[in-house]
Amino acid sequence: MSPAARRAGRLRAWAELLRLPALVTVPGDVLAGAAAAGARPGRRTLLAVGTSVCLYEAGMALNDWADRAEDAVDRPHRPLPSGRVRPAAALTAAGALTAAGLGLAARAGRPALTVAVPLAATVWAYDLALKHTPAGPAAMGAARALDLLLGAAATTGRTRPALPSAALLGTHTLAVTTVSRTETRGGIPLAPLAGLAATALLTRVLTRPTPTGLRPTSDAATPAGALAPRPTGTRPTSGAMPLTRALAPRPTPTRPADAVVPALTALYAATVARPYAHAVLNASPPLTQRAVGAGIRAMVPLQAALVARAGAWGTALVTAALGPLGARLARKVSIT
Repeated sequence: MSPAARRAGRLRAWAELLRLPALVTVPGDVLAGAAAAGARPGRRTLLAVGTSVCLYEAGMALNDWADRAEDAVDRPHRPLPSGRVRPAAALTAAGALTAAGLGLAARAGRPALTVAVPLAATVWAYDLALKHTPAGPAAMGAARALDLLLGAAATTGRTRPALPSAALLGTHTLAVTTVSRTETRGGIPLAPLAGLAATALLTRVLTRPTPTGLRPTSDAATPAGALAPRPTGTRPTSGAMPLTRALAPRPTPTRPADAVVPALTALYAATVARPYAHAVLNASPPLTQRAVGAGIRAMVPLQAALVARAGAWGTALVTAALGPLGARLARKVSIT
């Protein structure tokens, strides 16, 4: 084998180890957090994206290192059991990526580092201890939720406004992780059924009208004299309006986000609903793995819908554009 071929083989092995197609699902966490906090992405947001990418890839390398014995039986083609990547190299990469991620978080500021530290701890705890316990899916959901809060903390220093979005993203992640626990064995339709129920719940929440859909008319917008008392029996003057009309809520002009949110939510549901349904009807390993892959890909339109729901529809479209890129990469490297 030529040196160029060996180098290409090593690069492909690392791309499989790090699951590069899944990497496109990472920036949207941070962007959704920033949008939920009511801020535009800035330099600190980009540093948070770097943190998120490093910690995510650290988790991928550590995952295969921890599962190398299990993969030797169930997935011998994976980079570690096949011998294409040495276990020591994978563990070293996990440590180096974790250190790099925390370093970037420190540069983004103390609030970002305050979130990044428990995020890194959750990633390591999941891969080394919690993955095969009942707490595994909840730990993975917490990691995604913290990743979204990282974007809010880095951009504004506040995380409370982003908690609802973090809960929604964490719920989807919990469902996908629950399904993934049976992807090598299959035969358990209850997990994809729960994923289907979670998808329906999230779709309903995302498409529920927000309180800002109608706003009461402010005093400044009310014509002069509209609320002034009139003597009994007199008619309103031409410049006034009846009291009931003055106090009635008026629809605000349609915002771009009002149209974008339903479209992105529909894309999210369409991405994952059918594979989940197929896995419910036939819980074979191939169909279960396909459902897991769809659940991972669906994170991009879900993140975009969360961003649009916060009013940042331009950033939402940028986030959604990452989806086709991930689909192209998934044709070359497995996403799971």
